[in-house]
Amino acid sequence: MITPLVVGNWKMNGGQAASIQLARQIVRLLKNQPMCAEVALAPPFTALASVGQALRQSAIKLAAQNSHWAESGAFTGEVSAPMLGEIGCHYVILGHSERRHVFHESDAMIARKVAPVLAQSMRPIYCVGETLSERRRKKTLNIVTAQLDAALKGLAKGVIDKIEIAYEPVWAIGTGQNATPEQVDQVHSSIRAYLKNSFGDSKGKAVRILYGGSVKPENASILAAIDEVNGFLVGGASLNAESFISIVQAFAPAAK
Repeated sequence: MITPLVVGNWKMNGGQAASIQLARQIVRLLKNQPMCAEVALAPPFTALASVGQALRQSAIKLAAQNSHWAESGAFTGEVSAPMLGEIGCHYVILGHSERRHVFHESDAMIARKVAPVLAQSMRPIYCVGETLSERRRKKTLNIVTAQLDAALKGLAKGVIDKIEIAYEPVWAIGTGQNATPEQVDQVHSSIRAYLKNSFGDSKGKAVRILYGGSVKPENASILAAIDEVNGFLVGGASLNAESFISIVQAFAPAAK
């Protein structure tokens, strides 16, 4: 049985005081709930250290929203994996749809970030997903496979169990459109087949595949019931503590 993982991606929202307050609210609310999933929070870079302090006495992990592939150098505005490891990050989100489509990060660029994160004993959350145009042209599985190939094809089989995969249909993020359970199941099942074919049945079955397309309390239970959904990458709904906890609780046995 895979322990689900629910990650709150706060994106570019919240200063120090607001981030600490939200983290403490989530810690307090989760304290009285049965732990049905592993939980991580990804605040803005400026709040990573302070949120890390707020999480210190809890089981909630700290995550970063991005990382550069170099350890150091003339990369103005970037943050390296050693820097993130030093302040206690456990996870690093790589290849988020906004990094790909707003900042034009290529598959090759994102793939270079995986090994440095692993080298710092952190776990990459590697995001894949298609645009609306690609889905309409029935290119979804081709696009997702190419994105997986770029980052995972050269990895040793012993490394894959240190990586999380997140499927984010770009067309379902902040657009008001939602992927149907059938659409989610098709892509997650395809990713699972890819992992088993590439890394062997047992290792391929052990990787968590998260879903990240506008997850909300209203659809969380339906999505959590899909066999190959092993967690969520939550955006806007993670900025409200009660909303986020409701999403986490979608993985409670009673909710299934």
